[in-house]
Amino acid sequence: MWNYSETVMDHFRNPRNVGKIENPDGVGTVGSLACGDALTLMFKLDENKRIKDVKFQTFGCASAIASSSALTEMIKGKTLEEARKITNKEIAEYLGGLPPQKMHCSVMGSQALEAAIRNYQTGDTSVRNLEDDHIVCTCFGVSENEIRRVITENNLTTLDEVTNFTKAGGGCGQCRGAIQKILDEILAQRAELEKNGGKGA
Repeated sequence: MWNYSETVMDHFRNPRNVGKIENPDGVGTVGSLACGDALTLMFKLDENKRIKDVKFQTFGCASAIASSSALTEMIKGKTLEEARKITNKEIAEYLGGLPPQKMHCSVMGSQALEAAIRNYQTGDTSVRNLEDDHIVCTCFGVSENEIRRVITENNLTTLDEVTNFTKAGGGCGQCRGAIQKILDEILAQRAELEKNGGKGA
Protein backbone atom coordinates (compact mmCIF):
# COMPACT_ATOMS: atom_id res chain seq x y z
CA MET A 1 0.00 0.00 0.00
CA TRP A 2 1.38 3.40 -1.00
CA ASN A 3 1.85 5.96 1.76
CA TYR A 4 -0.32 8.84 0.51
CA SER A 5 -0.74 12.20 2.23
CA GLU A 6 -4.16 13.36 3.39
CA THR A 7 -4.15 15.96 0.61
CA VAL A 8 -3.55 13.28 -2.04
CA MET A 9 -6.40 11.19 -0.66
CA ASP A 10 -8.71 14.23 -0.58
CA HIS A 11 -8.01 15.07 -4.23
CA PHE A 12 -8.38 11.39 -5.16
CA ARG A 13 -11.71 10.92 -3.37
CA ASN A 14 -13.04 14.38 -4.24
CA PRO A 15 -11.29 15.41 -7.45
CA ARG A 16 -11.78 19.02 -8.51
CA ASN A 17 -12.65 20.14 -12.03
CA VAL A 18 -13.43 16.75 -13.57
CA GLY A 19 -15.26 16.76 -16.90
CA LYS A 20 -15.26 18.54 -20.23
CA ILE A 21 -15.50 22.14 -21.41
CA GLU A 22 -17.63 22.97 -24.43
CA ASN A 23 -15.48 24.67 -27.07
CA PRO A 24 -12.28 24.88 -24.99
CA ASP A 25 -9.54 27.31 -25.99
CA GLY A 26 -6.89 24.66 -25.47
CA VAL A 27 -6.89 20.88 -25.01
CA GLY A 28 -4.01 18.45 -24.54
CA THR A 29 -3.81 14.69 -24.15
CA VAL A 30 -0.81 12.70 -22.92
CA GLY A 31 -0.16 9.13 -21.90
CA SER A 32 -1.62 5.92 -23.19
CA LEU A 33 -4.20 3.46 -21.93
CA ALA A 34 -1.74 0.76 -22.96
CA CYS A 35 0.73 1.89 -20.29
CA GLY A 36 -1.94 2.46 -17.66
CA ASP A 37 -2.15 6.26 -17.48
CA ALA A 38 -3.80 8.80 -19.76
CA LEU A 39 -4.81 12.41 -19.15
CA THR A 40 -6.75 15.00 -21.13
CA LEU A 41 -6.70 18.59 -19.87
CA MET A 42 -8.65 21.52 -21.32
CA PHE A 43 -9.01 25.18 -20.45
CA LYS A 44 -11.03 28.31 -21.28
CA LEU A 45 -9.58 31.83 -21.07
CA ASP A 46 -11.35 35.00 -19.93
CA GLU A 47 -11.16 38.40 -21.64
CA ASN A 48 -7.84 39.09 -19.87
CA LYS A 49 -6.31 35.85 -21.22
CA ARG A 50 -6.34 34.24 -17.79
CA ILE A 51 -7.50 30.66 -17.21
CA LYS A 52 -11.18 31.05 -16.34
CA ASP A 53 -12.10 27.38 -16.37
CA VAL A 54 -10.13 24.13 -16.53
CA LYS A 55 -11.28 20.52 -16.62
CA PHE A 56 -9.59 17.15 -16.85
CA GLN A 57 -10.36 13.53 -17.58
CA THR A 58 -7.91 10.84 -16.54
CA PHE A 59 -7.50 7.11 -16.49
CA GLY A 60 -5.03 6.08 -13.85
CA CYS A 61 -4.20 5.50 -10.22
CA ALA A 62 -4.89 7.64 -7.15
CA SER A 63 -1.73 9.69 -7.78
CA ALA A 64 -2.74 10.41 -11.39
CA ILE A 65 -6.19 11.61 -10.35
CA ALA A 66 -4.88 13.65 -7.41
CA SER A 67 -2.08 15.23 -9.47
CA SER A 68 -4.49 16.22 -12.23
CA SER A 69 -6.97 17.66 -9.73
CA ALA A 70 -4.24 19.62 -7.94
CA LEU A 71 -2.85 21.05 -11.17
CA THR A 72 -6.26 22.37 -12.24
CA GLU A 73 -6.61 24.17 -8.90
CA MET A 74 -3.10 25.60 -9.18
CA ILE A 75 -3.53 27.13 -12.64
CA LYS A 76 -6.97 28.74 -12.25
CA GLY A 77 -6.75 32.50 -12.65
CA LYS A 78 -3.22 32.40 -14.05
CA THR A 79 -2.01 33.50 -17.46
CA LEU A 80 -0.67 30.78 -19.73
CA GLU A 81 2.89 31.98 -19.11
CA GLU A 82 2.36 31.76 -15.36
CA ALA A 83 0.69 28.35 -15.62
CA ARG A 84 3.41 26.79 -17.77
CA LYS A 85 6.05 27.69 -15.16
CA ILE A 86 4.46 25.28 -12.66
CA THR A 87 6.73 22.25 -12.39
CA ASN A 88 5.87 18.65 -11.55
CA LYS A 89 7.84 19.15 -8.32
CA GLU A 90 5.47 21.97 -7.31
CA ILE A 91 2.46 19.75 -8.05
CA ALA A 92 3.88 17.06 -5.76
CA GLU A 93 4.65 19.63 -3.04
CA TYR A 94 1.08 21.01 -3.30
CA LEU A 95 -0.15 17.48 -2.56
CA GLY A 96 2.12 17.06 0.43
CA GLY A 97 4.43 14.74 -1.49
CA LEU A 98 4.03 11.65 -3.66
CA PRO A 99 5.63 8.20 -3.32
CA PRO A 100 8.84 8.12 -5.44
CA GLN A 101 7.33 5.44 -7.69
CA LYS A 102 4.40 7.74 -8.46
CA MET A 103 6.22 10.95 -9.37
CA HIS A 104 5.56 10.27 -13.07
CA CYS A 105 1.91 11.17 -12.38
CA SER A 106 2.86 14.77 -11.59
CA VAL A 107 5.05 14.85 -14.70
CA MET A 108 2.07 13.74 -16.80
CA GLY A 109 0.07 16.75 -15.56
CA SER A 110 2.80 19.16 -16.63
CA GLN A 111 2.94 17.49 -20.05
CA ALA A 112 -0.83 17.70 -20.54
CA LEU A 113 -0.83 21.40 -19.67
CA GLU A 114 2.04 22.04 -22.10
CA ALA A 115 0.16 20.16 -24.83
CA ALA A 116 -3.03 22.18 -24.14
CA ILE A 117 -1.12 25.47 -24.33
CA ARG A 118 0.52 24.34 -27.58
CA ASN A 119 -2.93 23.46 -28.94
CA TYR A 120 -4.18 26.98 -28.10
CA GLN A 121 -1.15 28.68 -29.64
CA THR A 122 -0.68 26.56 -32.77
CA GLY A 123 -3.87 24.54 -33.29
CA ASP A 124 -1.86 21.32 -32.92
CA THR A 125 -4.31 18.61 -31.84
CA SER A 126 -1.89 15.66 -31.83
CA VAL A 127 -1.65 13.46 -28.77
CA ARG A 128 1.75 14.54 -27.48
CA ASN A 129 3.39 14.60 -30.86
CA LEU A 130 6.87 13.21 -30.40
CA GLU A 131 7.78 12.75 -34.06
CA ASP A 132 10.59 15.25 -33.81
CA ASP A 133 11.94 13.74 -30.58
CA HIS A 134 14.27 10.79 -30.20
CA ILE A 135 12.29 8.13 -28.35
CA VAL A 136 14.49 6.38 -25.79
CA CYS A 137 11.85 4.21 -24.08
CA THR A 138 9.59 2.64 -26.69
CA CYS A 139 7.50 0.81 -24.06
CA PHE A 140 6.18 4.11 -22.66
CA GLY A 141 7.02 6.53 -25.48
CA VAL A 142 9.45 8.65 -23.45
CA SER A 143 11.76 10.90 -25.44
CA GLU A 144 15.35 11.91 -24.73
CA ASN A 145 14.25 15.54 -24.37
CA GLU A 146 11.70 14.57 -21.71
CA ILE A 147 14.25 12.49 -19.79
CA ARG A 148 16.77 15.34 -19.86
CA ARG A 149 14.15 17.88 -18.73
CA VAL A 150 12.92 15.77 -15.81
CA ILE A 151 16.44 14.91 -14.62
CA THR A 152 17.41 18.59 -14.68
CA GLU A 153 14.23 20.03 -13.12
CA ASN A 154 14.18 17.49 -10.28
CA ASN A 155 17.93 17.08 -9.69
CA LEU A 156 17.70 13.32 -10.20
CA THR A 157 20.84 11.28 -9.59
CA THR A 158 19.92 7.61 -10.12
CA LEU A 159 18.42 5.46 -12.86
CA ASP A 160 15.64 4.28 -10.54
CA GLU A 161 14.65 7.91 -9.89
CA VAL A 162 14.40 8.54 -13.64
CA THR A 163 12.11 5.50 -13.97
CA ASN A 164 9.96 6.67 -11.05
CA PHE A 165 9.54 10.13 -12.59
CA THR A 166 9.07 9.16 -16.24
CA LYS A 167 8.36 5.39 -16.38
CA ALA A 168 11.26 5.15 -18.85
CA GLY A 169 13.10 1.87 -18.30
CA GLY A 170 10.20 0.36 -16.39
CA GLY A 171 9.07 -1.98 -19.18
CA CYS A 172 11.34 -4.37 -21.05
CA GLY A 173 14.42 -2.62 -19.66
CA GLN A 174 16.34 -2.51 -22.94
CA CYS A 175 16.62 1.29 -22.77
CA ARG A 176 18.15 1.42 -19.28
CA GLY A 177 21.69 1.63 -20.67
CA ALA A 178 20.74 4.61 -22.86
CA ILE A 179 19.02 6.31 -19.93
CA GLN A 180 22.08 5.78 -17.73
CA LYS A 181 24.27 7.34 -20.43
CA ILE A 182 22.03 10.47 -20.50
CA LEU A 183 22.06 10.60 -16.70
CA ASP A 184 25.85 10.24 -16.51
CA GLU A 185 26.28 13.07 -19.02
CA ILE A 186 24.03 15.42 -17.04
CA LEU A 187 25.67 14.46 -13.72
CA ALA A 188 29.10 15.17 -15.23
CA GLN A 189 27.90 18.58 -16.43
CA ARG A 190 26.44 19.27 -12.98
CA ALA A 191 29.72 18.31 -11.28
CA GLU A 192 31.69 20.53 -13.66
CA LEU A 193 29.43 23.48 -12.89
CA GLU A 194 29.79 22.93 -9.15
CA LYS A 195 33.58 22.66 -9.49
CA ASN A 196 33.61 26.01 -11.26
CA GLY A 197 31.36 27.66 -8.69
CA GLY A 198 28.26 27.41 -10.88
CA LYS A 199 29.84 29.59 -13.59
CA GLY A 200 30.46 26.89 -16.15
CA ALA A 201 33.74 26.04 -17.84
